[in-house]
Amino acid sequence: MADKCPVDHGEHSGDNCPIGPSARSTWASLFSKGTSSPNSSSLSTGREVSSIPRTSDAHWVYPSEAQFFAAMARKNHNPKAADMKSIVPIHNAVNERAWSEVLRWEAGRGGENCGGVKLVNFKGRPNDISPKARLMTLLGYTAPFDRHDWVVDRCGTRVRYVIDFYTGRGAASSDVSFYLDVRPAIDNWEGLRMRLGNTFDGLFGLQNSGAAPPS
Repeated sequence: MADKCPVDHGEHSGDNCPIGPSARSTWASLFSKGTSSPNSSSLSTGREVSSIPRTSDAHWVYPSEAQFFAAMARKNHNPKAADMKSIVPIHNAVNERAWSEVLRWEAGRGGENCGGVKLVNFKGRPNDISPKARLMTLLGYTAPFDRHDWVVDRCGTRVRYVIDFYTGRGAASSDVSFYLDVRPAIDNWEGLRMRLGNTFDGLFGLQNSGAAPPS
């Protein structure tokens, strides 16, 4: 049986899995058209199963449009129902990208010997800027708008990953782009060993994470 989405920021019921409280209004403002929206009752209740495996031989499940809208409304973020058709697919795609970056780090480290690495748990920490993000901010980069910590299981070895989320603009000024900096936390020998092993992938590991934070 699949369970809730991998981004619930400490809220543990199945309909509370969109981005965290401090980031929801940011996401809404990125896609708001400033027009009237249809009644929320018209929103889809269908949920998409992610590609992210759990330790229970199931996969995490993303929120429906209706659940995403309800979660934002409960936090008084004034969501627009019309925006859900844009926000929800992008929310899901960003999480899939985060998982693909985790898998890049995990490639060749033995997880395939037990059926692949799995996401054990997750926590949103939007108010806790990571040491790396703090350093990059001091160097002139834009601060991330959100942070997640994901713990994965690799055949009994637990590895915590830090994910910093950044926003930017695409080639067209109206296009919104997202930049993810995904890397193992340096809180044990395994994380330190992985980070040191990727030193030559780029300054502070940015090339390994797939994208540098926008300036």
